[in-house]
Amino acid sequence: MFEHARQELLTLRDLLRFSVSRFNEAGLFFGHGSDNAWDEAVYLLLHTLHLPPDRLEPFLDARLTSDERSRALLIIEKRIKERLPAAYLTHEAWLGEHRFYVDERVIVPRSFIAELLEEQLEPWIEDPWAVADVLDLCTGSGCLAILAALAFPEAAIDAVDLSPDALAVAQRNVADYELGERVQLIHSDLFSAVDKKRRYDLIISNPPYVDAAAMRALPPEYRCEPELALAAGEDGLDLVRIMLRQAKARLNPGGILVVEIGHNRAVLEAACPTLPFTWLDTRAGDEYVFLLRREELPDA
Repeated sequence: MFEHARQELLTLRDLLRFSVSRFNEAGLFFGHGSDNAWDEAVYLLLHTLHLPPDRLEPFLDARLTSDERSRALLIIEKRIKERLPAAYLTHEAWLGEHRFYVDERVIVPRSFIAELLEEQLEPWIEDPWAVADVLDLCTGSGCLAILAALAFPEAAIDAVDLSPDALAVAQRNVADYELGERVQLIHSDLFSAVDKKRRYDLIISNPPYVDAAAMRALPPEYRCEPELALAAGEDGLDLVRIMLRQAKARLNPGGILVVEIGHNRAVLEAACPTLPFTWLDTRAGDEYVFLLRREELPDA
């Protein structure tokens, strides 16, 4: 089929129609930057052809060279046969206007906290310039640590991860953004290797939060990601429980903890009925990210 396509498909419009048909036929799962076959095909083809990611219309009826067709069809075929997330094929992921390098060593960035950082966590942080110290737990590719550095210009950021492979990717992204003097990468299991004298105005985390049942049901695309970055025990709260126990001792007076927990709101509220969670509004709703002030957290 793909060999015939190399001979018969002439324009970008032709390739797009073919790609969407093949994606739907293969039953691919989307959720790593796009949520449907059309958007995924547009992204992969524009990227492969070195065209602007936001300028499709002017190029739809442009004829492709034989080399361009071959390269475009190769990435479409690989997406189908290997079920790799698009970000692993292009080695990039976007959070808003910010691009990050990614590969199979890290989870593909897709955190709701990113959009909250774009707004500098207003109104919960009154003066972004007064934020001096930030901790990003489970930093992965380093994307949230970098966004925090951009949101809070005077802050020093500590970015923690248990995976040395993830920290290697994060180091590349920190270097790309020229933030090496402000973002320190730390190999640590949550707080364990973080300087016990350090105190933070803000702790953020997009930790693993997939429960055991959901892990068993993951589609192939998600199984390409590191299990360490996804699985969080029977109910998905193993790491969050540790954060809730230990965060107070690591926060300055008035400091805040912001954590993403996916679809686990009801489970978390049932497990911690006395904690006054504030659920933050995101474009997807107010079910996914909670905030607690230091004074609302339990003592260790």
